[in-house]
Amino acid sequence: MLKLPYNKLMNFKDAIKTCLKNKYANFSGRASRSEFWFFYLFNIIVYAILLLLIVNVSFKFLWVFGIFVLGIIIPALAVTFRRLHDINKSGWYFILPFPFELIERVLERSSGDIAGFSIIFTFISLGLYIYLLILYITGGDKKDNRFGKNIYKKRKKRR
Repeated sequence: MLKLPYNKLMNFKDAIKTCLKNKYANFSGRASRSEFWFFYLFNIIVYAILLLLIVNVSFKFLWVFGIFVLGIIIPALAVTFRRLHDINKSGWYFILPFPFELIERVLERSSGDIAGFSIIFTFISLGLYIYLLILYITGGDKKDNRFGKNIYKKRKKRR
């Protein structure tokens, strides 16, 4: 098990190691902001590199991109759930915008007078994405919550 100093920020390497090795499909517990954002920064960097290879070198790299996307879905969802748990919210909050996006797309494809209402659902989805961003950047609970123990508490060193 990875032992980290909880009173310090998790660094880039530890965040990737935690998400991809130690907690690959662990949807319970809590994730600090640094773990969450460093992992997503890693994803963006890899996506950018793979897209540059696909566009500039060869479309044969498309299969590597596909394998990466398939392999990263579960840890990305897991760290998102754990991040929401850190602020004492259910991990399922991440799906809040999706029903409104679905309604918006159905209305957009429909013909007639109701097609114009799709913009309302677009703005609702946008507002919910902004709400999720605010939740992701909110500091975690500094005490135990229903999802786990306080990860920010200074731990005494054992001798």
